[in-house]
Amino acid sequence: MIDACVAAIESAGARVVHRTSDPNHHRSVITAVGSGSQSVAAAVALARVTHDRIDLRVHRGAHPRIGALDVLPFVPLGAATLDDAVTLAHRAAARIWRELAIPSYLYGAAASAPHRRHLAAVRRGEFEGLADRATREREWKFDFGDAAHVSAGAIAIGARPFLIAFNVELGSADLALAKRIARSLRASSGGLRTLKCLGLRLDADRVQVSCNVTAVDAIPLYRITELVRRAAARAGVAVARSELIGLAPFAALDRTARAYRGAKLAQPEA
Repeated sequence: MIDACVAAIESAGARVVHRTSDPNHHRSVITAVGSGSQSVAAAVALARVTHDRIDLRVHRGAHPRIGALDVLPFVPLGAATLDDAVTLAHRAAARIWRELAIPSYLYGAAASAPHRRHLAAVRRGEFEGLADRATREREWKFDFGDAAHVSAGAIAIGARPFLIAFNVELGSADLALAKRIARSLRASSGGLRTLKCLGLRLDADRVQVSCNVTAVDAIPLYRITELVRRAAARAGVAVARSELIGLAPFAALDRTARAYRGAKLAQPEA
């Protein structure tokens, strides 16, 4: 399945630079780069594979989702601008609805209204509540499309700067603790500005504080780890491990490496 997704993206001319899958989240993250036209074509090709192969009516996983292709962010690199990314998000959303009948919400810099800017708000109610929400709540009608797809749901399509997806696993099964820690850290609850966090259960014996670092230069990864470690220690719980999902800027990794080891990473060759 994931191989088919990668093949579809690359057949459209984009280049896959990273992929990761997690059985507990029941979710995969694929990072690809390309020109504007390649990126839109790759997005449509990927949506087609997920439309054909994933039925969310029988899908279960730890991570919130509204669609088989849950989130599709366009991130400007090099000389590209955020406005360029917004344009691509609109183009992809229009084509996906026209060709596959999968609706979308626009989020981030592409959002059509302030209440749609944050992904967590767009995902509220998840796939199971999607059709009813879009039908009954005027403020949550789709930006592109007029009905949720019966098996593929909808897609959150956005434009945003680079972010880091970073998770810290606790040596505990206490989901309430993970949720308390996440609440204390995230910006929306008065924690670290620009940080988004959720407390998630991985399995019967493990829980996780799942974070999106939306300002990659503002919050070091080691600070997140140590704040989680300190909060967990107050409950007598240790940090088991941490993980990076997708890619991160070299400077962010180097900053954390120096904090823990007093060492500077070797700059990779271009």
